[in-house]
Amino acid sequence: MNRRRCVNAAITVVCALTVLASPALTLQASAAPAAPPAAPAAPAPPAPPKKTLEEVRKEIDGLYRQAATATDAYNLAEEQTKEQSAEIVRLAKMIVAGNEKIDALKAQAGAAARAQYRNGGLPDGAQFVLTDDPQLFLDNAGRLKEGQKATKDLLAEMTRTQAQLTVYAKDAGTNWTKLEANRVKQAAAKKDIEDKIAAAKKLESELAAEERERLLRLEQQEQYRAQTAWVNTGVLDGLSTTATPMGKKAVEFATAQIGKPYVWGAEGPASYDCSGLTQRAWGAAGRPIPRTSQEQWRLLPKVDIKDMRPGDLIVYYKDASHIGMYVGNGAMVHAPRPGRNVTLAGAGSMEILGVVRPE
Repeated sequence: MNRRRCVNAAITVVCALTVLASPALTLQASAAPAAPPAAPAAPAPPAPPKKTLEEVRKEIDGLYRQAATATDAYNLAEEQTKEQSAEIVRLAKMIVAGNEKIDALKAQAGAAARAQYRNGGLPDGAQFVLTDDPQLFLDNAGRLKEGQKATKDLLAEMTRTQAQLTVYAKDAGTNWTKLEANRVKQAAAKKDIEDKIAAAKKLESELAAEERERLLRLEQQEQYRAQTAWVNTGVLDGLSTTATPMGKKAVEFATAQIGKPYVWGAEGPASYDCSGLTQRAWGAAGRPIPRTSQEQWRLLPKVDIKDMRPGDLIVYYKDASHIGMYVGNGAMVHAPRPGRNVTLAGAGSMEILGVVRPE
């Protein structure tokens, strides 16, 4: 018995040693892969070169210029929308009136038909014609002829009115299509304006207070440089300093708005955009003019700059995206851009496209 126990114990120890020494387990233990070495971090991209303040000024100026162009597009679409809405209302009233007229003509025609039915199929007056009395015949023959003409005129009037209604309905449909197209243009222009203004404000907000002050000085210096160069051409020599009575009223209105903020699309009385100011000023003088700077440039009479006088409008930039009113002595009043107020400035402080005269 003791010997058997000793044998069993010996077998157990041998098996254990065999398992521990097994190459398969040794291989299995060593087969676990080691963690790969960490990949080297990608080098950080080089920081973009910092813009100079002058570059920032030009970028901000460009964004506001683009916003001004989009504002003109918005204002034009809004003006056309108002006109088309008014035209649709006018046509709708004419359609209602035309339908009422058709109803009245139908009632009149129905009354004539009922009278003819009562007379055995003969129209009113025919009974008087079919008489043995020669005098009565002669007296009523004219009445019958007049009745026939009235019936013919009635039918012609109904046909004419129905044709007019068809035209009115077609015109109303055309104006509705234009109205919807202009609403789409308005929405696109509004988004463009808001995007450009937001981008410009973001650029300004990233500047330190001292840099913003320097930015304003750079802006003023650029305007002064342009104004000085313009005056040095001798352009003011011989210019009239006298406004007409209407021009004087327009100048008085425009200068009375100095200090009020620029707001795109605004026409007063609390705020203005550039063409809203000039339109209201000349409206106060009794002369209605178009809404946008581009339309004011396109539709108002142009004058040579050497003939300019107070009250005339100076249009700026090649796309006519800005406008101000000349007030004399080389100065003009205008609503500059978002973040600025209506102010006096040098008439030559920006690129001049030309001059128009509302009178």
